[in-house]
Amino acid sequence: MVLFLFLLLVAVVLGFIGVLAEGSLYLLIIGVLVAVVAVLYLGMKIRRSGRRPAR
Repeated sequence: MVLFLFLLLVAVVLGFIGVLAEGSLYLLIIGVLVAVVAVLYLGMKIRRSGRRPAR
């Protein structure tokens, strides 16, 4: 969960810098990509922990 929150924080910071800094659209794009990776990571972690072993 800590990794997810860290990635989300990095995505938000990069997004703000990308929006506020003129000519830094690539930082906004990188921020969006980091946010997508964070959501996918969380989804995989939740999906894996939800399974119960078969007996």
